[in-house]
Amino acid sequence: MPVFPSPLTASVIVRLRAAGCVFAEDEAELILSTARTPADLAAMVDRRADGLPLEHVLGWAEFCGLRVAVDPGVFVPRRRTEFLVGEAAALVRRAACAATPARPGTGPVAVAFARPRPVVVDLCCGSGAVGAALALVLDGIELHAADVEPAAVRCARRNVAAAGGRVYQGDLYEPLPAELRGRVDVLVANAPYVPTEAIGLLPPEARIHEPRVALDGGADGLDVQRRVTAEARRWLAPGGHLLIETSERQATRTMETFIRNGLIPRVVGCEELEATVVIGTRPDPGSPGAR
Repeated sequence: MPVFPSPLTASVIVRLRAAGCVFAEDEAELILSTARTPADLAAMVDRRADGLPLEHVLGWAEFCGLRVAVDPGVFVPRRRTEFLVGEAAALVRRAACAATPARPGTGPVAVAFARPRPVVVDLCCGSGAVGAALALVLDGIELHAADVEPAAVRCARRNVAAAGGRVYQGDLYEPLPAELRGRVDVLVANAPYVPTEAIGLLPPEARIHEPRVALDGGADGLDVQRRVTAEARRWLAPGGHLLIETSERQATRTMETFIRNGLIPRVVGCEELEATVVIGTRPDPGSPGAR
């Protein structure tokens, strides 16, 4: 990491403060630690002062302990989405424990998955942050991700390929391999859920520099969620789960959509992260509770 003289460091902080950066000192530290040369530093400070999201300036975002590559024009993963990752990981682990009963007299046994490799799909994947984070905490999953935006797909391939996954370009399920139908254990979708009329209220960093398709959820914010949910049952394995990030205000309508499409819904939330996730489960006819 290059070491820049103190006067230059101070001037970066002053410039960022003047541009309205609330956490100028923290941002300056990140920019200074990322810049390779003084010229690089000057260009990065200029881009940030012009309003480019910090993550686009740095070329990465911190997410679930990872440095996720984020290119200009790609949706920046939000910290609240870490809650979605945690809930998805917990479901995979729970299924593994349920599928591994202890043998009499042997005591605890190692966790093993019901299938050789649990199948996880990350729809509307953006940079691929959710899938990459799940691969980090769930060793050995079969990971697939998809997004409609070419820039997002290029970025996601850098993040997801490093985790051993595959990324496809296309609209929702359309580009996924047909052999995944009925095999997906966990399907996560951080689909856009901002109502169209509320886009103008978003911070300029998002409104100007992130793709509209990653933000705009239609008139009530649920258009893409409905499309994801309508096809989910065909792709989920029996007992598999769909997880969709939404807002607390929209959660009830999201649940109604799940019910209409044959999924058993529940809502979970995290007050600290201001995160809300609706989880839908495909009924498993073979489970004791289904009889």
